[in-house]
Order: sequence, then structure tokens, then C-alpha cells
Amino acid sequence: MTTQTAAALEHFEPNADSDAMLEALRRDAAIVIERLVPPGELDALRAELDPHLDATPYGEIDFHGNHTRRVGALIARSPECGRLAAHPLLVGLAEGFLGPFCDEIQLHFTQAVRIDPGESAQMLHRDRGVWGGYLTRKIETQLSTIWALDDFTAANGATRVVPGSHTWHRDRTPEPHEIVPAEMPAGSVLVYSGSVLHGGGANTADHNRRAVLLHYTLGWLRQEENQYLSCPPEVARSLDPELRRLIGYQRGGILLGFYSPPTAPGEGPELVDPGVLFDDTTS
Repeated sequence: MTTQTAAALEHFEPNADSDAMLEALRRDAAIVIERLVPPGELDALRAELDPHLDATPYGEIDFHGNHTRRVGALIARSPECGRLAAHPLLVGLAEGFLGPFCDEIQLHFTQAVRIDPGESAQMLHRDRGVWGGYLTRKIETQLSTIWALDDFTAANGATRVVPGSHTWHRDRTPEPHEIVPAEMPAGSVLVYSGSVLHGGGANTADHNRRAVLLHYTLGWLRQEENQYLSCPPEVARSLDPELRRLIGYQRGGILLGFYSPPTAPGEGPELVDPGVLFDDTTS
């Protein structure tokens, strides 16, 4: 009789070597970094997000969850989420992981999620599916993060991950022993690629579990969340310049994403960096 070895996620301490984290990401397509957010910052995150989550109805389709609440536009709504999005360790990992495929990275998607008791397991999926089948699997499209605002357990809906599935044929279905719940204490973050199978778990506990999702993508791809509508210039003006550029107020290459102000003849510059809106650049 053959013994099946259960799959596992590699866990890292916050001060671990980032190159080792990148190596594990390239090998397994998912890792956990434990206790990266201090308790005080967790309290601030919950205080900013709970009013929105409490006021938001459950999803209307099975994929979004019939007992799950989802809230977007986090950069405009939550300064604490902005700090998470610009966290040097995560931005560094995203640049290292996605750098071979782009000149610049950008923030792709922001969402706060609360899975309530009674929710069933979400279907396993690959996030890269938002672009359809138009991109070769040789290109990694995104690096995603799920920040735990509560302890993640198998009982309360911890995200399920299939380590190594980024190398599989798209039609291969995982065996039960290949699916791992990303159990981690509050303040930890699950980091995973857009090519790995994953999905929210069923919540069979008597309490909800909250998370912040912040995903990064290539600077030349369209973002899943339209950051320019979720965080328009009048809101983006108050952000730190580095965060502003991260959500897309920069060029993704020499010409990609240039800006021409819709002014009267001769009154404004032409073909410039969007940073001119905020005096970030004059080029």
C-alpha cells in the first residue's frame, strides 16, 4: 500500500531571508509569513473595515459566497490597508517575482472579506483566469496576498491552497491530500501566485474570519479593480507618492499609460507621466 504524503505550505518568520521566500514561491507558488502585522495595527484595520463589512450584503453568486461579505476600494477607504499594500517586504517580493515579466508592478485588486458561519467552500481556481486564456503560462501574471485579521483555521474558512499546482495541466484535479488549509495566526499573510489553485474554505465554526486581499500584477496588464475609479485623483492626492504610483498613477513603460490633460489649446503639457497631477514628476 502506497502512503500519500500530505502537501504543506512553508511558513516564514518576518525577518527571514527574502530570497528564501522567493525561492519557495517559485517552487510551491504559495508561502505564509507569520505575524507580520502588530496587534495595534490589526485593531486599527478592524476598526476601519468592520463598518463597511457590517453594512455590506452577502454575495449574490456562489463564487462570491452566500455567507460572505466583500468590500473593495480599500486604498480610498482604509489608510491602514494602504500601508499594507506598500509594505516593503511584500512590494519587494512582488517585484522579485513579477520583475522578469514587466518594467513596473502595480496594485491589481483590493478587497476586505468576511466569511461568516455556514459558508461552504469556494471552488478551487486560479486568479489568472480574469484575463481569460490569452496569456501564456510562461508568464506569471500576479502575486497575491491574503492578510489574516483573525486566526485562520481549517474550521473557520482558512483559504485552501494546492502547493505546486502552478506547474500542472489546467485540467488536472487535486487529490484531497494535495489541498492545504492556510492556517495562520492573525497578523500573518498568505502570499501566492496567480497560477496556483486556491479557494476560500467552508466556515463550520461559530465565528467569522476576516481578511484583507491585496494583489499585485504586471504594469502592462489591466487591473481587475479599476483603481482610477476606486481611487480617483482627488482621493489619490492625499496618498503617499509611492502608494499613488503603486496603484497606477505612473507609466508602465516608456509610453504605456501616459497622460495628456484635457485642457484648452496650449494650456497643458502633452504625453506626460500621470505624476504631473500631483507634482510627482515633470517629465
